[in-house]
Amino acid sequence: MEKGYGMNTVLMVERSADVEADVDPIDEIRLRTWARRNYAPASERDENWHPVILDEMIRKDTEM
Repeated sequence: MEKGYGMNTVLMVERSADVEADVDPIDEIRLRTWARRNYAPASERDENWHPVILDEMIRKDTEM
C-alpha cells in the first residue's frame, strides 16, 4: 500500500487532553477539515474558535 501525504484519518479522531471530549468523531473530522481548508497563521487566529479547530491549525503549523 502506498503511503499518502496529508491528514492521517487515525490522527484526526485521536483526542488530545486539551480538546473537549464531548465532540463526536464525525463532528471532529468536520472541524479538522474546516481548519485545514481555512487555515490562518497563529497571529490571525481567534482564541474563541473551537479547541479542535485550534488544535488542527497547530498540527498544520508543525507540518510546515
